[in-house]
Amino acid sequence: MLRTLDMIAARATALVALLGTVGLVAEVAVILVDVIGRYFGTPLRGAQDITQMSMLVLVFGGMALCDRIGGHIAVDVFERIFPDWLKRTTDIAGALLGAAIFGGIAWNMWKSAAMSSMLRQSTNIINLPFSWFKYFIVVTCIVTVFGMLARALSLSLGGALAPHKELVE
Repeated sequence: MLRTLDMIAARATALVALLGTVGLVAEVAVILVDVIGRYFGTPLRGAQDITQMSMLVLVFGGMALCDRIGGHIAVDVFERIFPDWLKRTTDIAGALLGAAIFGGIAWNMWKSAAMSSMLRQSTNIINLPFSWFKYFIVVTCIVTVFGMLARALSLSLGGALAPHKELVE
């Protein structure tokens, strides 16, 4: 069962990381076209809107992967002297706290997306609906929560302390 949960978490993480990669490629392409267009006196209309929204896709699309491979900032000044049970306990607590934080972000974004959809809020220049991007954040935060809970469960059942690296190798 734990292996199945881990496989589902890995696939969901890979999917949202792929979408984050699409956001990065879109951002680079838009900036490139906009800079070249400005040189010739015709900047890309809506470049600021697309850049801002693709940054959301990039950041939240990569969050689950960052957690899965252990990419978050960690201060390990005393870790060398901690016994294994304490390291495991702090890793479990960190995963649960992270899941709570991202769950809170997902909940608040869900409410904000509903409000944005009701009010038909959109970007200033090309009118990209905010709700699409807010719902994307909800989905990616849920994937991140799922991955963090799966890690906490795995650690609770005696799983390895080292993070997964298979998605980046």
